[in-house]
Amino acid sequence: MSDRSSSSALPPISWPQYLKARGIRPRKGLGQHFLIDERILARIAEAAELEPGEWALEIGAGPGTLTRHLALRADHVVAVEIDERFLPLLQEVLSPFPNVAIVPGDILKMDPDALVQGHPYRAIGNIPYYITSAILRHLMEAPRKPRRIVLTVQLEVARRITAKPGAMSLLAVSVQVYGQPRVVERIKAGAFWPRPEVDSAVVVIEPYERPAVDLRDPDWFFEVVRAGFSQRRKQLHNALRHGLGLPDAFVRAALAEARIDPGRRAETLSLEEWARLSAALQSFGERGTQKAP
Repeated sequence: MSDRSSSSALPPISWPQYLKARGIRPRKGLGQHFLIDERILARIAEAAELEPGEWALEIGAGPGTLTRHLALRADHVVAVEIDERFLPLLQEVLSPFPNVAIVPGDILKMDPDALVQGHPYRAIGNIPYYITSAILRHLMEAPRKPRRIVLTVQLEVARRITAKPGAMSLLAVSVQVYGQPRVVERIKAGAFWPRPEVDSAVVVIEPYERPAVDLRDPDWFFEVVRAGFSQRRKQLHNALRHGLGLPDAFVRAALAEARIDPGRRAETLSLEEWARLSAALQSFGERGTQKAP
């Protein structure tokens, strides 16, 4: 177990110089911007509110800037990193922490429960936008869900995650079906290296024991939602018709059964309305009115 001592006990590291000296350059293709402000790193670790007996699952450890702070607070840290360049560096940076296990690979191809060996855990990560939805769904649909998820994302992504009906997005639906998100801190761009063009934010997600709505078939539910948002400027019946490849009459009938005006747009629908709509489309197909994909 870690001593849960103050982050001020950590030896200071000048991260840009440290990484440059070891030939490490961030990869734009992986959306790499490393959070190096020690005060903010400490606050992110605190936001996880790790309790005795809980493990920390860090997604995208990078050079270990946040891992060090988590190691002071967690009984055990599993640090997953897909970029092999960082593995020797992580071994070096984290050598003072016997409670950290470094795991190379893609979190989307791993079983979170196996990684934490069945222990209760909290997931923490600084992840790029393009895989945010996939990682969240991977965690939330696991047999053993994390007790809390703490993500550092671009500020605009944080706003999308926490949006309400009227300004919903595919990402908002993907997150809010499985948990309650809230923004706990805004992070200025200067806290990262290299400095990004936009500010970021820390989002805390409290997972539900069960999804917020009845997901009769999660894959079909998300296929319907993706189709709805595929052409956001179009009315919902047109977006669904094109996105799902279904006749307009069939789509309109399903919308009527779900009690949704076909002229609405996807961003206005609530989670409950999406659940009713996906169920109506699926039940119509099962009845043979039109086979759903």
